Amino acid sequence: MEIVRRGLELHIAGRTIESVELLHPRAVRRHAAGPADFVSALPGRRIDGARRRGKYLWLPVEGDALLAHLGMSGQLLIGEPQRPLSAHVRVRLTFRDSGPDLRFTDQRTFGHLLISPGGAQLPAVIAHIAPDPLEPAFDLAALTARLRARRTGIKRALLDQSLVSGIGNIYADEALWRAKLHWARAADRLRSTDVARLIGAVREVFAEALTAGGTSFDSLYVNVNGQSGYFDRSLAVYGRAGQPCPRCGTPVRRDPFMNRSAYSCPACQPRPRQGRW
Repeated sequence: MEIVRRGLELHIAGRTIESVELLHPRAVRRHAAGPADFVSALPGRRIDGARRRGKYLWLPVEGDALLAHLGMSGQLLIGEPQRPLSAHVRVRLTFRDSGPDLRFTDQRTFGHLLISPGGAQLPAVIAHIAPDPLEPAFDLAALTARLRARRTGIKRALLDQSLVSGIGNIYADEALWRAKLHWARAADRLRSTDVARLIGAVREVFAEALTAGGTSFDSLYVNVNGQSGYFDRSLAVYGRAGQPCPRCGTPVRRDPFMNRSAYSCPACQPRPRQGRW
């Protein structure tokens, strides 16, 4: 999502919206004032940047916010206005400079767009989501205190957007491996130094993933130009069950976790005697 945000910041910040074309009303189902209002509220307004919190992106629009959640298959794509319109384009924005347009494409239509009045700094509908470790608002001491008050496993806590945002299943496994912490370690038994080491690992993983353009396991996970990232080539444990740990050579283990999977090194990340997950 940060890759997409950076692309939007580069390509559409400072531009004025000319028109909004709504091709599927489900794409704006969460816009409280309805589809007609969504279409009419944006033309003539300037986009002042691109921001993100967790899995949400928003474009500040003269005090308000155009908020996007991409769901499982949503994409925000920039390109020449003359290019063919795919069957999965749900919303199309054109600009007064006649330059590249912005298309919200969503094959499964699980994502959505909405306008949040007065939400340029932080839309009210996502104010409950905690800052991620790359945001200036992130508070390590506050997170440490909240983690140590939770009777749950550390990976489950990392995926809780009310505690810390931006950490998905892949990056949680990679950060836990770097920090040498097992995913089932009890959050309330972590020391402050453990949490600091883990968040440091999260930031390292984020930085390397951003440099590599993100992690793209299929064609739906791309940047605003439709290009895939290649951080998946650098993964240490995620998706590598049975392969040698890059640090010690022990075969990586896969465990079921919350209808997904958790990957770890049995030697580098010893399982706690009584894990919580």
